[in-house]
Amino acid sequence: MVSAPLVIPSLKENPKFFTMSEVNPQLVKALREKTNAGMMDCKRALEEANSDPEKAETILRTKGIAGAAKKATRATKEGIVAAYIHLQGKVGVLVEVNCETDFVAKNDNFREFVKDITLHIAAAHPLYVTRDQVPAAQIDREKEIYRGQVKGKPANITEKIVEGKLEKFFSTVCLLDQAFIKNPDVTIHDLINSKITELGENMVIRRFTRYMVGEEGAA
Repeated sequence: MVSAPLVIPSLKENPKFFTMSEVNPQLVKALREKTNAGMMDCKRALEEANSDPEKAETILRTKGIAGAAKKATRATKEGIVAAYIHLQGKVGVLVEVNCETDFVAKNDNFREFVKDITLHIAAAHPLYVTRDQVPAAQIDREKEIYRGQVKGKPANITEKIVEGKLEKFFSTVCLLDQAFIKNPDVTIHDLINSKITELGENMVIRRFTRYMVGEEGAA
């Protein structure tokens, strides 16, 4: 089935529609409506494609995001809980990864994917699964710190810098935003999407716990 072309204003008709440094929200909205991918996925794809919608759609499809997004609303009530012990018992990880059917839960490909997730958590030490789980108070504190680091700059420049630093913060503490340790060119979010496309079922990293000997609490 051939997708309908994405209709947007041409560069000649509206030279301000495309920018190299900032993606126009209308373009993000149009790509999201066409592919059903998430807003941030569309924005990143457009940034990578220098605001070329066709290239951005190709990027989404290559990463499996466009196909995976269509399965994102499906219930995930099966799956497995996996454990990993690292550094001769110094670090331990428990993670629950869900899928749609018991058939996929028993699939070697799915189990290898879950194993990769436990290895990644042990090495990268995320604190949350998604950025939605980061407490609002913590985000506010981070923003205040970043604003203090760029005092004296115009307000619009300050907010762009703060936004950039906040994205970096999320990529450090949020599992789905982290670069995969085995392939830093893709995030864990990208990896999940590729597996959803490959195995044909929705998948969700539900929760995890990481333990380290001598560490206060666990995350």
